[in-house]
Amino acid sequence: MRNLIYRRFLVTAALLATLATGCVRGESDAAPSASGQLRLDYAYYNPLSLVIRKQRWLEAELKGTKVTWVLSAGSNKANENLRAEAIDVGSTAGAAALQARANGTPIKTIGIYSRPEWTALVVAKDSPVIEVEQLKGKKVAATKGTDPYFFLLQALEEAGLGGTDVEVVNLQHADGRTALERGDVDAWAGLDPLMAQSQVDAGSKLFYRNAAFNSYGFLNAREDFLSKHPGLAQKVIDAYERARAWIAARPDEAVQLLAAEAKLAPEVATVVLKERTQTEISPVPGAEQRAVLERILPTLVRESQVRSETEARSALDSLFEPRFAETAQGSS
Repeated sequence: MRNLIYRRFLVTAALLATLATGCVRGESDAAPSASGQLRLDYAYYNPLSLVIRKQRWLEAELKGTKVTWVLSAGSNKANENLRAEAIDVGSTAGAAALQARANGTPIKTIGIYSRPEWTALVVAKDSPVIEVEQLKGKKVAATKGTDPYFFLLQALEEAGLGGTDVEVVNLQHADGRTALERGDVDAWAGLDPLMAQSQVDAGSKLFYRNAAFNSYGFLNAREDFLSKHPGLAQKVIDAYERARAWIAARPDEAVQLLAAEAKLAPEVATVVLKERTQTEISPVPGAEQRAVLERILPTLVRESQVRSETEARSALDSLFEPRFAETAQGSS
C-alpha cells in the first residue's frame, strides 16, 4: 500500500513538472526575443520588407522559428514597437532612428533599405500656398517622430521660421492625408505612397520638395536581440539583400506587389517605386547616412525633439552596427 501511494506520488509529481515546464516554455515563446521566434515589421514605405514577407524566404529557411510580421504605419509606430519589445527588427527613417536612440530606445541600425524621396510639403489642388513662408500661422498635419515631421522642421528653418510658427496637427500619415483633402488643415507633411496617391486621386500639389531633407530608410534592431540572436539578425539582413536583388531584376513585379499590398493604383505605385525610391544602394550604414543625420541633428535639438544635444551626439556616435550588412554585402 505504501509503495502504491509512493508510486502515485511520483507520477503526480512528474505530471506537475511537465505542466510547469510547458507553462514556462509557453511564457518563453511569448517573451521578447525568445529562442524560436523572430518578429519584424513590414511597411508600405519599405518595399524590401514587402518582398521578403510575400516570398516567405525567412519562414522557409528558419525551420522551427516562428516568424511574425507586424505592420508599421510610420516610423513612430515602428519605434513604439521596438521600445515595447513587440518586434525585434523595425524599419524607420534615419532621423526617427536617431531621435529614438537619443531619447533612450536601445536600438542599433543594422542596414539601409532605401534612399527615398518619400516626403514633401503638400497642399490641396486649389490652395494658394506656393512657398513655405506662407505656412506661418497655418495648420499643418504631420506625424511627429517621422521623416515628414523632421522634413517640415527643416523646411521651416530654411524659410526663417520655427516649429512654433505653425500649428502642427499631429496625425498619423493616412489621417493627415484625409485632413488635407477635407480642408481641415492648410498643408500636410506627406509620406509616400499616400502622398503620390493623393496627387493622383485628389490633385494635391507638392509645393515644396527637397531630396536632401529626406533621410535614408534605416533597418533597426533592439540591442538585446542583437546580443542574444546575432544569427537571426544576419538572416534578416541576408533576406533584405535578396529582396534588393529581386526588385532590381523584377521592377514591374515589385510595382505590382506594392500596388496590391498598399491598395494603390499601378500608376501611383510606379511613381513611388520607380521615380522616388532608390533601392540599389549599399546596405551598410556609414558615412553617407551620418552626414544626413549630422545636418538634421541641430534641428532636433532646437525643436526639443531630443532630450539634449549631448545625448543626441552620443546616440549618433553609437547608432550604427554595420557588421551584418558588411557580411551580407561580402557574401553577395
